[in-house]
Formats: sequence, structure tokens, C-alpha cells
Amino acid sequence: MATPATVALPRSGSKTESYVDNKRKEDVRQSNILSARTVADTVRTSLGPRGMDKMISTSSGDVIITNDGATILNKMEVLQPAAKMLVELSKSQDSAAGDGTTTVVVIAGALLRQCLSLLSHGIHPTVISDSLHKAALKAVDVLTAMAVPVELSDRESLIKSASTSLNSKVVSQYSSLLAPLAVDSVLSVVDPAKPDIVDLRDIKIVKKLGGTVDDTELVKGLVFDKKVSHASGGLTRMENAKIAVIQFQISPPKTDIEQSIVVSDYAQMDRILKEERQYILGMIKKIKATGCNVLLIQKSILRDAVTDLSLHYLAKAKILVVKDVERDEIEFITKTLNCLPIANIEHFRAEKLGYADLVEELPVGDGKIVKITGIKDMGRTTTVLVRGSNQLVLDEAERSLHDALCVVRCLVSKRFLIAGGGAPEIELSRQLGAWAKVLHGMEGYCVKSFAEALEVIPYTLAENAGLNPIAIVTELRNRHAQGEINAGINVRKGQITNILEENVVQPLLVSTSAITLATECVRMILKIDDIVTVR
Repeated sequence: MATPATVALPRSGSKTESYVDNKRKEDVRQSNILSARTVADTVRTSLGPRGMDKMISTSSGDVIITNDGATILNKMEVLQPAAKMLVELSKSQDSAAGDGTTTVVVIAGALLRQCLSLLSHGIHPTVISDSLHKAALKAVDVLTAMAVPVELSDRESLIKSASTSLNSKVVSQYSSLLAPLAVDSVLSVVDPAKPDIVDLRDIKIVKKLGGTVDDTELVKGLVFDKKVSHASGGLTRMENAKIAVIQFQISPPKTDIEQSIVVSDYAQMDRILKEERQYILGMIKKIKATGCNVLLIQKSILRDAVTDLSLHYLAKAKILVVKDVERDEIEFITKTLNCLPIANIEHFRAEKLGYADLVEELPVGDGKIVKITGIKDMGRTTTVLVRGSNQLVLDEAERSLHDALCVVRCLVSKRFLIAGGGAPEIELSRQLGAWAKVLHGMEGYCVKSFAEALEVIPYTLAENAGLNPIAIVTELRNRHAQGEINAGINVRKGQITNILEENVVQPLLVSTSAITLATECVRMILKIDDIVTVR
């Protein structure tokens, strides 16, 4: 008797028979699905306004408290390859829409649960994969039909959408402050020449410990989380500032290679010191001649950007100095000040300077910051100074603000809103369920499973809010069957209401991106039938 993995050789004139072992393929597929579902179940409890928070302890001893899906998954050490795909899925949603990072993973987990059931009924993975793709395309059409157009001039609608994304965060009590701040930040950097594109790199978030989140402010200008140089009585305030961003060192030159200079007597030492003084004085005279009175000096790794001697002469020349500016901040600074970075003293010209009404050092919390305001011909950038009473709150406030900024960015690129609170998912489930009945064969069966999987969102929202999920989802289905397409779960009232009237809204792009990316990820996992380890 042949073993299952044996291939029987044909006799002359007989048909070829083969016996293929599919057991391993099924085991690998099942293992992948179960691993990915475990990851999805981990973040499921953090979905929605009443979701739980996770405390993440890193190997270095740091503690992070968050319910942001992308952050939780990013910090988890996932080893199984298929489970890692869900971590990458969350990152994809974060870069595509910025919000909905937990939703996309929960939907993927629910789809995988349905796929496991379909596979156990003997449906081929390719058939399931193709059906899921068709269902996802249909789902995007349904969502688009439900959407409500919004204009950028409608500031209230934008704020409602940003507030909805903040309501599920640790800092949700500050949503009335952070949501308008996020809207104003994004609208201030929208370029009329490219009205559909927002680069969030034009919005700089500066974190400063001390105070509360209530003290967070939008600064029309620049903020540096450092103090000015106080050496030799350096200035701390400058009005009518003429600002230069320099990328060279105001210090004595060093030899190009490692060499040591031997000084044999004091006369030679005096000569070296005198040459150094003359060299530095010559540079400062050239700087002063252009009218420059504020220097922003890039951090140097080769040698000191400034020395005590150069700081002394700069203070005498009444030039305010901010040193150790990071290299990656230079582009943002020059764009904001509408100036050019200067790489060599010989290229120091007045036309390369930026102009501002005021540069001053201010005490904030336990430290100090430098604030530049009243910038002439300011570029399309803005700065947000985020405050917090401790590092955990400060970091979470920054993550929450980033999500709110991404939501407003979504509305700029795709100007449609849909209701939240599980309303779109239940409506999708209802319409796809009806569509599945007119499809033939296995395809209809697979689309029906896709529709059932989408009910995981309202079910989880109700479960996390302490409501009866079965009763809530049943009533939701009933309300949507009666034509109330915006009926959703109001977790604050603990009942089903018209969620659009309750101002719980989200960008269309967040939902369509979540459905599309989750389906792509599940289809990819389904197609894997073996794992090959290369050493």
C-alpha cells in the first residue's frame, strides 16, 4: 500500500495516478491564520472610545501607556512570519490614512476567522481569495455612496472628525483643545497650488515637559527645545532679528588628518592663540557686516561648532546664538524663515538671511525654549508646542495629535465624511449579505462570510463599552434594514442613535483604506502554503 506522499508510477497503457500529501499545506495555513488572529485579538480590546489601554514595558526599562494600534504592534516582539504581516498591515494603514490602525487589524482578524471556517468546508484558498477581492471592491463602492461631501471651509465638520479620532485616546478629555489645533495646523500648511496634498513634515511638534496638556499651543513661527548661549553675557532677546542659519564652525580649524603640534616655547603658544583670535574675529566681523544679529548654528560632529572664545566675541558683537541645531531640522527652519543655509563664511550674504520681529528665550516648565515669532515672508509651516505633566502623558498627547493631524490630512486629500460608531460596517454587512444571495456557487458563500466578518467592529465597540454586544448588533441590523444607514452605537448613552447627528464622523479614506488593506493582507496569508527557512 502506497504512503500518502508516494507518487505511483504508471503502467504501460494505464492513466497516471498520483497521491499528493496536502496535510502539511493545511497545517502551515492553519498555523499562519491562528498566529495572525492572536495578534488581532491582542489589540481588539483597545478599539473605540471605551477601549482599554495597554502598558508596554520595553527591554530598556521604558514604560509606554497607549491604545494606539500602530504603537502597540510596533513595540511587540512578534516572531511568527504571518503574525508580522499584521504588524506591517498596521504600519501601512498608519502611512495611508494615519488613523484606523486598530480597526484594520481587527477586521483582518475577523476575516481570517471566517477564512478558517471556509477552508474547513473544503473551499479552495484561491476561490476564497478572489471572492474577498470582489467583496472589498463592492464594499468601497457602498462606502463611497454613503459618504457626505465636505468643504475645507467647513471648519466645524473638520473639527468633529478630528474630535472623533481623539475620543478613543488617553487624552480624550482634551479633544476640545487638540481638535481645533490640529485643524488649524493642517489648513495653515495647505498650498493653494497643490490643494489636495498635505506634507505633515511641515508641521513640527515640539514636546516640553511641565504644565498640562491644556497648555499646548499653536505657534505661528519657530520653537527650539533648548536655550540660547549665555556664555560671556550672551543676549536672550532680540527684536527686529536678522537670522542666519549656518552650517560651518566658528572655531579654529583642525588638521585634516590626526596630527599633533608640538609647541616648544611660550612665544609660539602666544602666536597660536593670537592667530586663533584673529581668525575668529575675522569671521565675526564678516557676519556683523551683513547686519546679522541672530545665529542658528548646526551641530557639528567633527569639531566644536563654537568655542568659549567665539561665544565671547559673538556676545560682544550683540549677536544672539542658538547652537547645536540638529541637521534634520535645517530644512524645516530654512523653509519657515524663508532663508538659505550658509555652508561657508565666504558665502555669507545679507540676501541669505531670514527676518523676524522677535527672538526670545522663555521659561517653560523645568527648562527653557527659544521662540521666533513675527517671521517676514514665512513659509507654509507651523509649530505645535505640546505640554504634559509627565513623560507618559506627553508622549501619548503627541501620538494622539499625530492621529488627529492625519485625519484632517485625509479630508484634504479625499473630501468625504462618513458616520462612525459601527454604522458603515453594519451597512456594508447588510448590503454585501444581500449581494451574496444573487451570486452563484462558492463566491456567494465567501461574500456572505466577508459580510459577517465586518460585524466584528460594532460587536467589539459594544463589548468594550460594557454593553450587551448581541442585543446591540441585532438592533443595529434591524435599524439599518429599516433604512437608517447612519444608525450607530453611542457608547456614552449606551444606546443606538443617529451617529451623524451626534457628530461622530470619520474620513471616508480611513474606512476604505482599512477594508482594502485588511483584505489584501488576508489574501496574502491565504496564498501561503509553506514556510521555507533559509539559513
